[in-house]
Amino acid sequence: MIIEIFDPPMCCPGGMCGPVIDPALLDVNEAILKVKKESDGQVKIERYLLTQQTTKFLQNPEVLELLHSQGTLALPVTAINGKVVKQKIYPTYAELQSYIAENRNAQ
Repeated sequence: MIIEIFDPPMCCPGGMCGPVIDPALLDVNEAILKVKKESDGQVKIERYLLTQQTTKFLQNPEVLELLHSQGTLALPVTAINGKVVKQKIYPTYAELQSYIAENRNAQ
């Protein structure tokens, strides 16, 4: 299973720089670390920054369509195995856990 988070433009990778750090970025970083630790490598989580990994945005048709229709206002976008499941806000730890559980049940 792969969870991909397509981040909006930020000043640096992960957005953890500058004098004021967005609490949403702290929360999603913490949630990702917790999920990675708990999954023992069963779940891969990737984050892509629009200004640095543009190709990843272009390779996902749903993300590309969201960018065409809404611009960067659609970001962040979360995709599970390539399918968009959330946009405009980062997933919570509970949401990441539910995506993982749903994926297990679907197999």
